[in-house]
Amino acid sequence: MYTLKKSLGQHFLRDEHISRKIVASLRETLPPGRARLLEVGPGAGALTKYFIEIEGIDFKAVELDEEKIAYLLKTWPVLAGKIIHRSILDMEIPFEDKFTVIGNFPYNISSQILFKMLDWRDQLLSMTGMFQKEVAQRVAAGAGNKVYGVLSVLIQAFFSVEYLFENNEQCFQPPPKVKSAVIRLLPKVEKPAFRDEKSFFLLVKTAFNQRRKTLRNAVRPLFEPAVLAEPIFDKRAEQLSIDDFAQLTLKMR
Repeated sequence: MYTLKKSLGQHFLRDEHISRKIVASLRETLPPGRARLLEVGPGAGALTKYFIEIEGIDFKAVELDEEKIAYLLKTWPVLAGKIIHRSILDMEIPFEDKFTVIGNFPYNISSQILFKMLDWRDQLLSMTGMFQKEVAQRVAAGAGNKVYGVLSVLIQAFFSVEYLFENNEQCFQPPPKVKSAVIRLLPKVEKPAFRDEKSFFLLVKTAFNQRRKTLRNAVRPLFEPAVLAEPIFDKRAEQLSIDDFAQLTLKMR
């Protein structure tokens, strides 16, 4: 069969009801006609076996573990030529046209995977993924929430986030020590009215790097003294909306 590798954050989905719910959520976003789909970390194929049955699908999977690749190819020979042996974090964009991403993502690199989705956003139709519940909540959190932070702002600046459903530990083998949740990202048509992406990313990361301080003290090097005197700088980063951050980039040095 196969072994589970803790170093790769492997917790394989074993609940068929949850697998079918994820597949149903995916089908809601697939475009008509020839759809392109990338599965991240297929593992033992709990989701893969459903994807390869979808008609008109151009399917690829990215998997780092050689043992799992061998298992997948032996169990489903139709996957020959469709598995990319690489880490999702190191791979190039997998399709020339727009595509969809889905996966039960390794929890140890889940934040990095989300930033990868930001890199691919111009070609991404949607992303549906299983994350550690805490990470999913951070991605979906709004201003004023205690878990609202860099990930919340940067993802929501470019995607609409849908918090679909939660799962308990017993849905996996081995059971993780945390609960899980499935979220969906859909690209926004209009991006925030910031000066440029580089300034926006810098401001957000700088503001939350010292989130206990007022904005005035956290981002002082980025603004002229006269601008820092404005009332908005009395707030803390977690109190600012995405549009607030975008508007502030227009006043940066």
